[in-house]
Amino acid sequence: MIRLRDVHKVYRQGTTEVHALAGVSLDVGTGDFVSIMGPSGSGKSTLLHLMGGLETPSAGAIEIGGTPLAGMTDDELTIFRRRKIGFVFQFFNLLPTYTAEENVALPLVLDGRPTTEVRARTAAALALVGLEHRRRHRPAALSGGEMQRVAIARALVVEPLLILADEPTGNLDTQTGAQVLALVAEANRTRGCTIVLVTHDARAAAGAQRVVTLRDGRTVSDEGRS
Repeated sequence: MIRLRDVHKVYRQGTTEVHALAGVSLDVGTGDFVSIMGPSGSGKSTLLHLMGGLETPSAGAIEIGGTPLAGMTDDELTIFRRRKIGFVFQFFNLLPTYTAEENVALPLVLDGRPTTEVRARTAAALALVGLEHRRRHRPAALSGGEMQRVAIARALVVEPLLILADEPTGNLDTQTGAQVLALVAEANRTRGCTIVLVTHDARAAAGAQRVVTLRDGRTVSDEGRS
């Protein structure tokens, strides 16, 4: 599903170079659930953004589902992400003027799907995360846990090959965070979604089949790898 070879990412701040990733190679199989851990500044979020085509590597090669990301135009990357990848972020990234239902439906609407399909798949995704009764509420009227469940429904509504989750429990209390992680694990178990979860929390990482640890932009351990 995911193949990275000798991936580097360098950010330039004036005359200073910051090496966020320094030669990471990684394979993630279809249907795997992998956690990426590491201290702040280790490069774990950068790695996730590169996997999702949100950033471009300074060097190295990335393939998702057999498709090389290098050489894609911005429009091609946008369509690829919209159809193949579901994202869940720490700060939810919901549109504040849209209802929960509208936020979940947005990827399908942008993709030009028929209205009947959009309604059916949106309703099913909200039901899956237990929020059909809150579908007409805007984010300001939802709790943090509810907003993250809306974000998960939005990720699942496209029936993605891959879900990339960046600190999805970072703004949640322990109990709510556990509920969100259970939904992510359920998507892996019942839908066969490949999951890559970035977290600094060992308890959150424990639900994965495999834990990859980064430090200073390099892989320092890969536990649970078959």
